[in-house]
Amino acid sequence: MSKKKKLAVVFPGIGYHVDKPLLYYGRKLLQEKDYQVVLVPYRKFPKNVKGNEKKMRAAFKTAWKQTEKMLSSIDFSEYDTIVFLSKSIGTKVAVDYAAKYQLPVYQILYTPLNVTFENFSSEAVAFHGTADDWADTKEIQEQCRKLQIPLFLTEGANHSLECPKRNVKENLEIIQKVMEQTKWKLDLL
Repeated sequence: MSKKKKLAVVFPGIGYHVDKPLLYYGRKLLQEKDYQVVLVPYRKFPKNVKGNEKKMRAAFKTAWKQTEKMLSSIDFSEYDTIVFLSKSIGTKVAVDYAAKYQLPVYQILYTPLNVTFENFSSEAVAFHGTADDWADTKEIQEQCRKLQIPLFLTEGANHSLECPKRNVKENLEIIQKVMEQTKWKLDLL
């Protein structure tokens, strides 16, 4: 019996690169489960994007072009299991990429944006903080409910799934809980 080939692609956020806690530890979990991991490190985003729809669209286009170029040499049909691990704007890019190329992908969405769900066609799990000022909690809840996506909410957490009023130990416990929930989902694949 041959070993199944597994691929994971990591899509970061604008200021949340692949070595920040959620993506770093999420990536480590995937590596422990024998996934080949491909990183999509974006470059040259516009500045002051938050709250500016025009700049957000420009940032998405920048990320999209870089993603298409970086992933163009991958033959996704060679893999038995594909996971897209993404954060913030990366969630939108990951979802749209899977939809455009009709990939059978499992999505792990860390702090998705409201627009993330526009072209949704994958199985997924989502993580959101109720104090996330980049996405509306009620909108995220509604979209996840409608699409039957399990949603893990962290009360009072921001767009990095951290709580600024809590100490370091408490914030590390949040990251640990998110990783346990991520691992639980990965164990089901």
